Amino acid sequence: MEKIFKNSSVIVAIIAVILMFVVLSMGTKEEMEEISLTQFTQQINDGQVESIVVKPGGEIEIELKDNDVVQKTNKEPDASLTETLINLGVDEEKLKAVPISVETRSGASMWATVLIPSLLPILIIGGLIFFMMKHAMKGNSQAMSFGSSKARMIDPKDKKNKTGFKDVAGNKEAKEELGEIVDFLKAPKKFHDLGAKIPKGVLLLGRPGTGKTLLARAVAGEANVPFFTISGSEFVEMFVGVGASRVRDLFKEAKKNSPSIIFIDEIDAVGRQRGTGLGGGHDEREQTLNQILVEMDGFDNKTNVILIAATNRPDVLDPALLRPGRFDRRVTIDLPDIQDRKAILVIHAKDKKMADDVDLGRIAQRTPGFSGADLMNLMNEGALLAGRYNKKEVEMIDLIESIEKVLLGPARKNKRLDERETKIVAYHEAGHAVVGASLENADPVQKVSIISRGSAGGYTLSVPEKDKSLHSRAYFVDELSVFLGGYVAEQMIFGDVTTGPSNDLERATKLARSIVTQYGMSDLGVRTFGKHEDLIFLGREVAEDKDYSEKTAEAIDKEILKFITIAKKRTEDLLTQKRDVLDKIAQTLLKKETIEKDEFDAIIAGEEYEEKEVVKNDDVKEKEVIDEIDVIVDNKKE
Repeated sequence: MEKIFKNSSVIVAIIAVILMFVVLSMGTKEEMEEISLTQFTQQINDGQVESIVVKPGGEIEIELKDNDVVQKTNKEPDASLTETLINLGVDEEKLKAVPISVETRSGASMWATVLIPSLLPILIIGGLIFFMMKHAMKGNSQAMSFGSSKARMIDPKDKKNKTGFKDVAGNKEAKEELGEIVDFLKAPKKFHDLGAKIPKGVLLLGRPGTGKTLLARAVAGEANVPFFTISGSEFVEMFVGVGASRVRDLFKEAKKNSPSIIFIDEIDAVGRQRGTGLGGGHDEREQTLNQILVEMDGFDNKTNVILIAATNRPDVLDPALLRPGRFDRRVTIDLPDIQDRKAILVIHAKDKKMADDVDLGRIAQRTPGFSGADLMNLMNEGALLAGRYNKKEVEMIDLIESIEKVLLGPARKNKRLDERETKIVAYHEAGHAVVGASLENADPVQKVSIISRGSAGGYTLSVPEKDKSLHSRAYFVDELSVFLGGYVAEQMIFGDVTTGPSNDLERATKLARSIVTQYGMSDLGVRTFGKHEDLIFLGREVAEDKDYSEKTAEAIDKEILKFITIAKKRTEDLLTQKRDVLDKIAQTLLKKETIEKDEFDAIIAGEEYEEKEVVKNDDVKEKEVIDEIDVIVDNKKE
């Protein structure tokens, strides 16, 4: 019954069915001509009546001999039909010749016409009461389960959702660390016999998209144990004590299913440092954190329940959460290097139809700084792009274009600038490219384009030949010059500057400040200046602790300006020396909109470039349109 009365729409449907039953039970009456008893008597005397049917309530149906016409009339309910007709002067002999039948009221008809109209309002009211009571009971049950854990358990027997280390590319060191957790869950006795205690908590640290959640699921899949997953924000509610109750329920369920793994994603949502002055000791978030600390202290070493948590903000976590005995082990998950990126691309390419020209190693080389999630998105965008152009396979050009789409956004080819603005953008990007190709420590230029992407009117794609973990002062100085290449080129060619270089100037200023205040690479000495602090309850950087005087602040500003001024002078000298190369690149961009690496290197070297015939996605789309036009023309000729 509860499934039938699941919602109000079901009740409305039931009422409609009852009404339909009533209508059908009462029957449908054809439109009949109503006559008087005097006319009826005359018809009998004239011999026009074929048959007579007397119905309950005194209604009489008359079937005539001609054309099977049916008429009706009414008599007094208490008087008999024969007596009434004789009193009206009907011929008795002719009356006897007409067959007369009398209908009695059936049980079904009585229910339909008497009881159902009376019971229908009762049924409707009863259904509404039942519906309201059901929802009230449901609300009570939800109130009773309000403090229950909302964690989702992934059963190890579920082969479809099972994840192993083979599904995680790269992160070899992290997998080795987590491999010990798997060994402990599979064979805890060998550790206990040695007197070893497995860490109660493992904290996964890394940037967003690096695979923290995937690694946690891989641990559960390799160990073949139940996996309880929940987000840190799911503990916190507006009612005090609910989060702590859910924590208790979560650990209780995990102990029942031990050996098991509890995974709390984004633990910084509840594990932020206490004592910030917001909410005091009765803050719901702090109560939840206190309960997590208590449960981790209460872990029995023989229960085989391990807590894995993930965060990209370890700096805001409470020290009590990080002390030995709670999260004993911290596993840092870095951005993948070139080999790891290639391995990740191979995994995401398994379920896609790839063309023979696809070189995943080249894609990995052009994607430094991409996380695992970025690479997955890149492969998916490539497949979507191939599908847009009705291709049967994903080609290399689709993946190359997807890199730029992930980095800068989709190309806005419909955004048309006027001739002067297009020329400004061309020289701006040419300035970046020429400076980047002329400086030894700058990243090599891979592509230059004046096609708008995102908020940028054009872009110069510079990618290092190999991954870098450390950057030198010389690299930063060269990068400052590259940032100012567009600004100087506009000023040199047009005698004025536009708002185009605003983002370049912002990046240059930020880099120069970091050189002076963070990296100790200036003449102010080998020290840092300032300390950034987070206001925990706001969750973002909002304050800087100045550990230097106002006089030093003035010196810092002068030093920042000196770095930018020297970089600008250096950029001006380079572009003046290579004015002919600058003009050639700008003119090529105005003609073709995009310059790839091979052609760009040839222009820089002063060599002639023999353009290879490469079919681009735009050419494919244009060719399809031309083919359609040719077909129409041929048909007209025929």
